[in-house]
Amino acid sequence: MGRFRRRMYEEYGDEFSTDESFNAAYRKVRRIKGFYSHLKVYIIVNIIIIISNLNNGFIGNRIEIRGFRDWEVYSTAFYWGIALAIHAFTVFGPDIFFNKDWEDRKIQKYMEKEAQNKKKWE
Repeated sequence: MGRFRRRMYEEYGDEFSTDESFNAAYRKVRRIKGFYSHLKVYIIVNIIIIISNLNNGFIGNRIEIRGFRDWEVYSTAFYWGIALAIHAFTVFGPDIFFNKDWEDRKIQKYMEKEAQNKKKWE
Protein backbone atom coordinates (compact mmCIF):
# COMPACT_ATOMS: atom_id res chain seq x y z
CA MET A 1 0.00 0.00 0.00
CA GLY A 2 1.40 3.40 -0.97
CA ARG A 3 2.12 6.10 1.60
CA PHE A 4 -0.66 8.38 0.41
CA ARG A 5 -3.22 5.58 0.28
CA ARG A 6 -2.18 4.31 3.70
CA ARG A 7 -2.47 7.80 5.18
CA MET A 8 -5.88 8.31 3.55
CA TYR A 9 -7.06 4.98 4.86
CA GLU A 10 -5.82 5.71 8.39
CA GLU A 11 -7.35 9.20 8.49
CA TYR A 12 -10.61 8.57 6.69
CA GLY A 13 -11.02 4.79 6.83
CA ASP A 14 -14.00 4.91 9.16
CA GLU A 15 -15.85 7.39 6.96
CA PHE A 16 -15.18 5.63 3.64
CA SER A 17 -15.37 1.98 4.58
CA THR A 18 -19.17 1.92 4.32
CA ASP A 19 -19.48 4.51 1.55
CA GLU A 20 -20.44 2.66 -1.64
CA SER A 21 -19.70 5.62 -3.90
CA PHE A 22 -16.16 5.94 -2.53
CA ASN A 23 -15.51 2.24 -3.05
CA ALA A 24 -16.84 2.37 -6.62
CA ALA A 25 -14.79 5.49 -7.41
CA TYR A 26 -11.69 3.93 -5.87
CA ARG A 27 -12.07 0.80 -8.02
CA LYS A 28 -12.61 2.92 -11.14
CA VAL A 29 -9.49 5.00 -10.44
CA ARG A 30 -7.43 1.84 -9.90
CA ARG A 31 -8.64 0.41 -13.23
CA ILE A 32 -7.78 3.66 -15.05
CA LYS A 33 -4.36 3.74 -13.39
CA GLY A 34 -3.80 0.12 -14.44
CA PHE A 35 -4.67 0.99 -18.03
CA TYR A 36 -2.25 3.92 -18.13
CA SER A 37 0.51 1.72 -16.66
CA HIS A 38 -0.22 -0.84 -19.39
CA LEU A 39 -0.07 1.92 -22.03
CA LYS A 40 3.25 3.20 -20.67
CA VAL A 41 4.85 -0.25 -20.79
CA TYR A 42 3.44 -0.81 -24.30
CA ILE A 43 5.02 2.39 -25.61
CA ILE A 44 8.41 1.83 -23.95
CA VAL A 45 8.75 -1.81 -25.02
CA ASN A 46 7.71 -1.17 -28.61
CA ILE A 47 10.06 1.80 -28.95
CA ILE A 48 12.91 -0.42 -27.75
CA ILE A 49 11.94 -3.18 -30.20
CA ILE A 50 11.74 -0.81 -33.17
CA ILE A 51 14.98 1.02 -32.32
CA SER A 52 16.84 -2.25 -31.85
CA ASN A 53 15.61 -3.35 -35.26
CA LEU A 54 16.86 -0.10 -36.83
CA ASN A 55 20.33 -0.84 -35.44
CA ASN A 56 20.29 -4.14 -37.32
CA GLY A 57 19.60 -2.30 -40.56
CA PHE A 58 23.05 -0.75 -41.04
CA ILE A 59 24.65 -1.53 -44.37
CA GLY A 60 28.01 0.14 -44.68
CA ASN A 61 27.56 3.84 -43.86
CA ARG A 62 23.83 4.03 -44.43
CA ILE A 63 20.71 2.72 -42.75
CA GLU A 64 18.48 0.44 -44.75
CA ILE A 65 14.86 1.22 -44.00
CA ARG A 66 13.00 -2.02 -44.34
CA GLY A 67 9.47 -0.75 -43.65
CA PHE A 68 6.88 -3.42 -43.09
CA ARG A 69 8.85 -6.18 -44.77
CA ASP A 70 9.96 -7.48 -41.39
CA TRP A 71 6.59 -8.39 -39.94
CA GLU A 72 8.11 -9.84 -36.77
CA VAL A 73 9.19 -6.36 -35.69
CA TYR A 74 5.73 -4.86 -35.93
CA SER A 75 3.69 -7.93 -35.01
CA THR A 76 4.33 -7.40 -31.30
CA ALA A 77 3.05 -3.83 -31.47
CA PHE A 78 0.08 -4.90 -33.57
CA TYR A 79 -1.17 -7.76 -31.42
CA TRP A 80 -0.34 -6.05 -28.16
CA GLY A 81 -2.14 -2.97 -29.51
CA ILE A 82 -5.26 -5.08 -30.01
CA ALA A 83 -4.99 -6.27 -26.40
CA LEU A 84 -4.46 -2.68 -25.26
CA ALA A 85 -7.57 -1.56 -27.14
CA ILE A 86 -9.58 -4.32 -25.44
CA HIS A 87 -8.18 -3.20 -22.08
CA ALA A 88 -9.22 0.40 -22.85
CA PHE A 89 -12.70 -0.79 -23.80
CA THR A 90 -13.07 -2.68 -20.53
CA VAL A 91 -11.86 0.29 -18.47
CA PHE A 92 -13.66 3.13 -20.20
CA GLY A 93 -16.63 1.13 -21.44
CA PRO A 94 -18.54 1.38 -24.70
CA ASP A 95 -19.11 5.10 -24.10
CA ILE A 96 -15.47 6.03 -24.60
CA PHE A 97 -16.27 8.45 -27.44
CA PHE A 98 -20.00 9.06 -27.34
CA ASN A 99 -20.90 9.16 -23.67
CA LYS A 100 -23.99 10.69 -22.07
CA ASP A 101 -22.31 14.08 -21.65
CA TRP A 102 -21.54 14.16 -25.36
CA GLU A 103 -25.16 13.40 -26.20
CA ASP A 104 -26.40 16.16 -23.88
CA ARG A 105 -23.97 18.71 -25.36
CA LYS A 106 -24.99 17.83 -28.93
CA ILE A 107 -28.70 18.04 -28.12
CA GLN A 108 -28.16 21.43 -26.47
CA LYS A 109 -26.12 22.64 -29.44
CA TYR A 110 -28.80 21.67 -31.96
CA MET A 111 -31.54 23.17 -29.83
CA GLU A 112 -29.64 26.47 -29.66
CA LYS A 113 -29.01 26.36 -33.40
CA GLU A 114 -32.70 25.75 -34.08
CA ALA A 115 -33.66 28.64 -31.78
CA GLN A 116 -31.28 30.96 -33.66
CA ASN A 117 -32.77 29.88 -36.99
CA LYS A 118 -36.29 30.65 -35.75
CA LYS A 119 -35.22 34.12 -34.57
CA LYS A 120 -33.54 34.76 -37.91
CA TRP A 121 -36.80 34.38 -39.84
CA GLU A 122 -38.99 36.32 -37.46
